[in-house]
Amino acid sequence: MTGQWKIVFAGIFGGAALALLLVMGAAALGLFPQKSVLDSKQLHEYLLNHPELIVEMQVKLQQNADDATEHAQQAALRKIGAKAFFDPRIAFLAGPADAKRTFVEFYDYDCPYCRASLPAVKKFYEAHRNDTRFSFIEFPIPQQHGPGAVLAAKASLAARNQPKSFIAFHFALMGEEGAVTEQMIFDDAVKCGLDVAKLKADMADPALDLAIADAHKLALRAKIDGTPTFLINGHLRPGAVDDNDLKDMLKAKPV
Repeated sequence: MTGQWKIVFAGIFGGAALALLLVMGAAALGLFPQKSVLDSKQLHEYLLNHPELIVEMQVKLQQNADDATEHAQQAALRKIGAKAFFDPRIAFLAGPADAKRTFVEFYDYDCPYCRASLPAVKKFYEAHRNDTRFSFIEFPIPQQHGPGAVLAAKASLAARNQPKSFIAFHFALMGEEGAVTEQMIFDDAVKCGLDVAKLKADMADPALDLAIADAHKLALRAKIDGTPTFLINGHLRPGAVDDNDLKDMLKAKPV
């Protein structure tokens, strides 16, 4: 429970004025019999006898907030346009350029929810790499996941200069456990057939910082603030996914 709602619970018993405000809020959300004419004492008693209203209000308010966020995000996506998410300066692209189906992922290699989504993402990629346009976008968030997030993003960006090995490297690094380290990165690079000397040299390119900054700017414009975030056929889906989530998203009409 949030601090805000702890205050609400505590305040309910503090006076009729607050009870009135709560009932008005419940009425606005359709949780209270609005036609009833009750004085402040009756309102207070009503809340005491129906404490479940507080929970219902919280759920309803959260749903309203989620709906508003989703609406704002979809509006932002329409304004930005799909092309921005398939910019090779910030994304690794795979699959047919003219594919009707599209799959975009903003991810962070140190994000546990990105790692939890890996089995479903990998399975989806293997099944649809010939009929779907894929866009893999680095979105490291070191404030949440630690400094290794940026290091891993730079390694991933550098690995794009060896495109035949990128997907294998991407999945290998995403499948690791624990915080990403240089040793982990280079061990995975060797396993996936990357030229490690070239990878190290490419990781020092200042352009990588610009690519990461541009990805963050795009995420900000799209109102994306966490990882993983998926954009499938134009529909945005934040958070970890499994096979069923991806199947459900594919059912939605492309936008």
